[in-house]
Amino acid sequence: MPSAFHQWLESPLIKAPLPVPVILLIAPLIWLLFRRTWRELDAEAHRYRIDWVAKDRWDPRPAVAFAILALVLTMQEYYGGRHFYESIIRPWLAAHQAGLVGKVFKLAKYDELFGYAWWAFARIFGYVFVPLPLWKLMFPRDSLLDMGLRIRGLWRHAWIYVLCLAVVVPSMLIVARQPDFGNYYPFYKLSSRSWLDLALWEVMYFGQFFALELFFRGWLLGALRKNLGSGAIFAMVVPYCMIHYGKPYLEANGAIIAGVVLGSLSLRTRSIYSGFLVHITVALAMDLLALSHRHALPKILIAP
Repeated sequence: MPSAFHQWLESPLIKAPLPVPVILLIAPLIWLLFRRTWRELDAEAHRYRIDWVAKDRWDPRPAVAFAILALVLTMQEYYGGRHFYESIIRPWLAAHQAGLVGKVFKLAKYDELFGYAWWAFARIFGYVFVPLPLWKLMFPRDSLLDMGLRIRGLWRHAWIYVLCLAVVVPSMLIVARQPDFGNYYPFYKLSSRSWLDLALWEVMYFGQFFALELFFRGWLLGALRKNLGSGAIFAMVVPYCMIHYGKPYLEANGAIIAGVVLGSLSLRTRSIYSGFLVHITVALAMDLLALSHRHALPKILIAP
């Protein structure tokens, strides 16, 4: 039974405006952490724009980046979900069940997992194999390594990763008590069937998280930062928050804070790896917490 506190928190009069004071409370801490990074980004962007104006030229990068962003998210919405899987992918799988994969992972047993495999593939393909090749084709002098893929300096900023977890974990424990949280995670509802089911799901989940970080905190910020400076972070946060629509309300609002922090961290370290580690740590913890609260952690290695 939900406690009196959680029943109070579920009231729309409390829950709906709750993110506003939370964001106002956390905003000064974020500013203290990243104010120097934001100033450096703005100074770099100011010099960059002056150079383009002096040449009497127009830089197409922001326009191209936002067009690719809209294209990728639209493709994923219409072709990366359950409907497309059920109408196109599942019939194809049913017709090719005679192969080795079909004999081990039978469609009748792993239908839901195959659906999420398609979802993860669509995210990875859309987030990585659409924007990066297109960008390199249009701007061959831009280095893809500069879009968050460099490792240098990662360990020097490890303390920020620990600080992010120190802030996120207590919030996550509060959110985990909400009824919609327990019913929502993990996405793959048969994760509790066996440890194999849970492990396969987490591998897919982690893969799409890496692609997501590369897309939003790597490629998109790398494409926009020279023109928009620190504004690139906040421009990225809008679509990043919107892809969380349909998830629990407090989590969708939490994506605003997470987007600003992870975006600032990425541009400070020139690396997406810290953000990726934060993301998968929280994601795994949320799945395990949700299963634990339902007393649904797996009890066997492989489902019969």
